[in-house]
Amino acid sequence: MASGESEEVEERFHEGAAGGWAAEDDEEKAPTHLPLAPSSELPDTTTIDPSYIISLIRNLLPNNARTPILSRNVDGSLDTVETSELCPAEAMKKPLALDNEAENNPVSRNISNDSFKGSGLQECLCTSSLHNDTELDSNMEGRSSRAGDGWEKTENAWEEFGCVVWDLSASKTHAEFMVDNYLLDVLLASLRASQSPRVTEICLGILGNLACHDASSSAILSKDGLVETIIDQVFLNDSTCLYELFRLLSATFQDKGSTCWAKALLPELVCQRVIWIVENTLNTMLLEKCVEFLLTIINNPEVAVVLLQPLIRLGLPTVVVDLLACQMENLEDESKPERMTVLELILSLVEALSSLDCSFEVIFPDENLCHSVCRVIKKLGKFEFSKSCVSAIVTIANILVDSQDLALQLSQDYEFIEALVNTFPIVSDDIQARNALWSILARLLVRVPKKDVSILATNHLVSIFLEKSNLLKEDLAGHPLEDSVENPINSTTLSAIVTTLERILYITEEWLSGKRENSEGGIASVADVEVKAEILLHCCKKYSSLLSTT
Repeated sequence: MASGESEEVEERFHEGAAGGWAAEDDEEKAPTHLPLAPSSELPDTTTIDPSYIISLIRNLLPNNARTPILSRNVDGSLDTVETSELCPAEAMKKPLALDNEAENNPVSRNISNDSFKGSGLQECLCTSSLHNDTELDSNMEGRSSRAGDGWEKTENAWEEFGCVVWDLSASKTHAEFMVDNYLLDVLLASLRASQSPRVTEICLGILGNLACHDASSSAILSKDGLVETIIDQVFLNDSTCLYELFRLLSATFQDKGSTCWAKALLPELVCQRVIWIVENTLNTMLLEKCVEFLLTIINNPEVAVVLLQPLIRLGLPTVVVDLLACQMENLEDESKPERMTVLELILSLVEALSSLDCSFEVIFPDENLCHSVCRVIKKLGKFEFSKSCVSAIVTIANILVDSQDLALQLSQDYEFIEALVNTFPIVSDDIQARNALWSILARLLVRVPKKDVSILATNHLVSIFLEKSNLLKEDLAGHPLEDSVENPINSTTLSAIVTTLERILYITEEWLSGKRENSEGGIASVADVEVKAEILLHCCKKYSSLLSTT
């Protein structure tokens, strides 16, 4: 590529990074109504000049002293170069007034700008920075003069470089190119030297993108000191930095090197810090990312073996229960619509914890969790909250496996039973949730005694089943009764359905018998109710008989 063409590409790329590719003429802009090309038709390569990427990395160097280093050229050869004493970020964050001690101590200098946004590019240990020696000398002699246009230009340049690098690191091709050109060395040095949350956020954001690609993720793991330095960032208090950190860790847990990352997080102080962040953050986005991180731990068996028990031992379940209760309290606040996403994630985490292969009482020693989850079904039993309802139903089914006392309590909570029956349409297409729903109903209804059942209890239950009989019939009619490869039938679910139908049949017959004995003539509604009851009885007998012979 000729030098003129390279400059033109770089100029256009700067325009694109700032907010879009600028056309030479307004008349040449594509009409806004035309659709974008499908991703399959987009070219795999870009017109970005590798030397431009290298220049970006050079401008992000965090070196504090002039040091001879090796720089890989575009053609693969290595040159020995010298770096400037201050990188642009250091110049940008340098206070306008420093005492003599700080002035003579380059280690104490900050290296970032709080408004910097972007990702680091992969050519780390390259040559020059934005400031030449003359600029650097004037920079050290007259700091007050830097408060003008030059200072703003440096800050804007750093932000532009960072944005471009962060964006480019999302591409696998660019990520590998940048890693081959010492980007990880630059990021490691920046993380160690940074006193600016913005620089740390940028470095972690770049690493988070790199961790999404197999080759660059492996390079991160093999870079001496980088994993430990990344884990150290968990003790920061900046929410944006922590957000990028948990995004990075979640990505690494989906890679084949996840066990090494899990062991790096194993120290008790680190685990305690993670739990503290989950419990205390007021930032909704950070909370979402933390919960996603915990879900990733549970869903990866190799990571769960290392980290899950230490986290449980340090109080993670109690924190999760408190979070769920808090989110339910905030649910009625219409000014916080984003809380619904957080609630869904927390319920997914609760479901995952309740599904662990150990006693429920060991993980959740009190009953607060069950009360909160039941409240979810009572309040959110609607299609728009289907994901939350599904998680809540599966969680309750898991709880009842180990908690007999709780089943007895819920069997007398008629509001909960009615809300539970209302969820049949929601779980119809989710096999696991449907099985859990029938399992819950069976465990609750068997707690209703066959003898000496109170008239009040009978009236409540029959009223629910008569009113919701169509939901029961639609669910039974909408699912095959014969076992097949396409539609396997779980024997446990069959047993739960039969048990539920038999209990509904018995309770309804008892109620109907008493109703006929105590009914007064002249009440037209009695006959109508009896018809509905007979229809329900017929449905229960039919499907109970069919399923019993399956």
